[in-house]
Amino acid sequence: MTDRLNSTSGTKDLSNLQHVTYALNNGVAELILDRAEVHNAFDEVMISEMISVLSYFAEHKQCQVLVLKANGKNFSAGADLNWMRKQAKMDFEQNLNDAKALAKLMQDLDTFPKPTIALVQGAAFGGALGLICASDIAIATTRASFCLSEVKLGLIPAVISPYVARAMGNRASRRYMLTAERFSAENALKLNVIHEISDDLDAAAKPMIDALLANSPQGMAWVKTLLSHLEDGVIDQNTIDYTSERIARIRVSTEGQEGLNAFFEKRLPNWQQALSTPTQKPSDTQGAL
Repeated sequence: MTDRLNSTSGTKDLSNLQHVTYALNNGVAELILDRAEVHNAFDEVMISEMISVLSYFAEHKQCQVLVLKANGKNFSAGADLNWMRKQAKMDFEQNLNDAKALAKLMQDLDTFPKPTIALVQGAAFGGALGLICASDIAIATTRASFCLSEVKLGLIPAVISPYVARAMGNRASRRYMLTAERFSAENALKLNVIHEISDDLDAAAKPMIDALLANSPQGMAWVKTLLSHLEDGVIDQNTIDYTSERIARIRVSTEGQEGLNAFFEKRLPNWQQALSTPTQKPSDTQGAL
């Protein structure tokens, strides 16, 4: 993934990024946390920039998979200290608006219409766990470590809690949110925070990316929407009606018809054929929505 879009010559919203960078190559987008000097700690600027890049790639026709990664030794140490100092001086309404921005970031990543993969090295603390658990797939290095440390500061991991609890389960969330103890990559794997451990994150991600690129973009987007409707675990008549409508609807859709016809005609569907075309130069893909 060597072709990098120029963050200083792209769309208006992404012209002056300070804390993140982004790239697009062969259908694979990258959103990269780029504050290695402060361990990729979150602040309001990074949150806003991540929201902007996610919005850009959500609509970008060339983007088929999004990889979330970080420069430096650590994925993210959580909240930036200077940002926390500002929060301590804010009134309730200012804190509420601040929290809503972080909540939007988590929701935008969770509902991103294309598959997402988080690649995690080093420390992943606080809000970083929200990003990891809101991603579809997560891979971490052997020495990665995780922590929900908020209660040590008299706070709670409120905004990220829906995503963390969904991944870890309520029982495990109680333990790690209450104790604020660090846990290893091995334990993160057992807790469903990550899916795989590898010290070569890019190599481990490659077969997953290849598999995702071969699949129907619409099908994968609909899978994510489908699962979001099934999170309460209730199987009732509404569930049956909804799932029946979804499969019927996608069978008669343009992409569903293409996939079925390609299977019976023993040919590649058009979304796989597109993979064999040459990659556009970065300047050509900017703004190609």
